[in-house]
Amino acid sequence: MAPSQKSGFHIDPDVSRAWTLPANFYFDPEIAAQENEKIFRSTWQVAAHRSQLANPGDYVTTEIAGEPLLLACGADGQIRAFYNVCRHRAGPPATGCGSRKLFRCGYHGWTYSLDGKLITAPEFEGVQDFDRTEFGLRPVRAAEWFGFVFVNLDGNAKPLDETMSSLAEHLRAYPSAQMKLFERRTYEMNCNWKTYVDNYLEGYHLASVHPGLNRELDYGAYTVEPHPGYVHQFSPFRGAQAGDSEPRRYQDPKTGESTNYFWIFPNWMLNCYPDNLSLNIVLPLGADKSLAIFEWYLSEHEFAGAAARSSVEFSHQIQIEDVAICETVQKNLASHSYDRGRYSVKQEAGVHAFHRLYAAAMASDVTHAVPNKAVI
Repeated sequence: MAPSQKSGFHIDPDVSRAWTLPANFYFDPEIAAQENEKIFRSTWQVAAHRSQLANPGDYVTTEIAGEPLLLACGADGQIRAFYNVCRHRAGPPATGCGSRKLFRCGYHGWTYSLDGKLITAPEFEGVQDFDRTEFGLRPVRAAEWFGFVFVNLDGNAKPLDETMSSLAEHLRAYPSAQMKLFERRTYEMNCNWKTYVDNYLEGYHLASVHPGLNRELDYGAYTVEPHPGYVHQFSPFRGAQAGDSEPRRYQDPKTGESTNYFWIFPNWMLNCYPDNLSLNIVLPLGADKSLAIFEWYLSEHEFAGAAARSSVEFSHQIQIEDVAICETVQKNLASHSYDRGRYSVKQEAGVHAFHRLYAAAMASDVTHAVPNKAVI
């Protein structure tokens, strides 16, 4: 018999004995609210690529864990992040992305420098005890790693480099910092973000859900390796086979060449193929809705080639297949016939690792202190 749902924050460390997360964790609004605080506000989240913030004045706006954020490259070339909230009456200092010399709030015209300092507060003459140095944009921690720019809303979180140290060794073969964004697509999904991550973390469904990808990969050699804080999945390519009715995408792979998939807790992924790298982020939009963001990165000289477009369409087809099965699973999770499941020891070590990390994070006590004054 499955253990009580009240024990959902405990996942047995022995995968052969463990039960999966309770079904209600995938559609309960209270659980979703706890995740926002305990997970998404406490982890390093991908916010941009360095190429978007390459020059002084370049900026992007985004939203993480419900917080509007602004990232900007300062006059000194340093990338900084701020809450995209004017200190006057919470208007927007910036919208969209682009390049500018300063930020002007679209509500009452307060202006800020690229490093977040308040420059002007129109028609504020006569206001008593108003020290403009105390009204800069509130900063957010930001760091760069392999060309990607991250933010963390938790002032007490470990530095990004510490959390990524072991993963960095795997990615040195992929020059992501030198690549540029080729295309970005978004997919709104009627499923919980964890439903999507569960699906990503196993090749068990490869033959059933992804016939095109299954033609390329050697399912018998598909390997899942959990590591502290992330999961590495990889598989060699089959290459051309006798009796093929049409060419394979990776017709003649080099010896030892493989595809590599990296999932990093809690919600972002890197898909590394020989000819491209894609970033995949899944964000909760509610208890049973989420947004998948795909960004394809290539060397700029490859942009005009047919292979670049083919890479995007190949990944897009896989994504459409994943969305379909995840939305069906999400609907079935609400069935009275389902409570919890078990893990395949051979195929679902990655899902088990995710659930262990998730349960530990959700069981923790987390507090977030917001400073009274901006530190610039």
